[in-house]
Order: sequence, then structure tokens, then C-alpha cells
Amino acid sequence: MRVNHAGEVAAQALYQGHAAVARDSEIEQQMRQAAAEELDHLAWCEQRIQELGEEPSRMSPIWYAGAYVIGAASGLLGDKWSLGFIAETERQVCVHLDEHLDGLPAEDTRSRAIVKTMRDEEAQHGASAVAAGAADLPGPVKTLMRLTAKIMTRTAYWV
Repeated sequence: MRVNHAGEVAAQALYQGHAAVARDSEIEQQMRQAAAEELDHLAWCEQRIQELGEEPSRMSPIWYAGAYVIGAASGLLGDKWSLGFIAETERQVCVHLDEHLDGLPAEDTRSRAIVKTMRDEEAQHGASAVAAGAADLPGPVKTLMRLTAKIMTRTAYWV
């Protein structure tokens, strides 16, 4: 759950970074709405971490800062690329959350419900980005995003 929490910290910043540089006010609003929904996910993960007697990643400030910069930088390329980045991010997040669901014990219904709801909402964020005109990112960018996420998840698991 610590990894999911780290992801929600990053998602918060990513959407805020995109919103800060959005050219179209509707896209900006879409990003701000998604960021608000990500706050719910963040709170659910934080509460569940506490219930499990664990602590969030100590790297949270770094996850936030890095994701904000990435969001703003990709947003500077234009709204269609910003939306493309969101669509691909959410697609990759859904894959991660599906893998997490597969690994959770069946009796941990509380964690399973949280992860499933998050996955469904992340899929909706991605679909909304596509519907708003997301560009399909080049393969090497998608690969770099996967590698970056892998580093983040492995680090957040331990630190």
C-alpha cells in the first residue's frame, strides 16, 4: 500500500503540473478535477497504511517534486501531449493496480476494495484524456515512463 500511496502523491503533482501550464481552460479544469479525485486515493492509501501499522514512503517530497516537474514539462509541449502523457500514465497505473490486486490475499477485502476503486477511477481518467484529444506517445517515451515507474515503485517499497 506504501507503493500505491507514493503513486498517488506523484499523481497529485502530475495533474497539478499539467494544470499549471494547460493552454485550454477546459483541459486545465479536467486536470484539476482529476487531481481532486487523486486526493481521495491518497487519503484512502494513507489511512490503510496506518491501519496496517506501516508508514508512507519517506521519499514523498521527492515523488511530488519530480512528478510536478514532469507534468509541467510535458504540458509545455501542448495539451494533446499533456493528455497523451496522462492517458499513458493511467494505462500503466491500471496495469500496476491489476498486478497488485492479483497479489493481495482474498481475505484482505479492505485493501482490495481500495485498489479496485482506484483502478476504476484511474481508467476513467485515462479514458477522459483520450476523449479530450490525447496524442499517442512514441514507444521510447512509454518505455522510459515504465522504467521510471519501476524505479519509483521499488524505492517506495523500501524507503
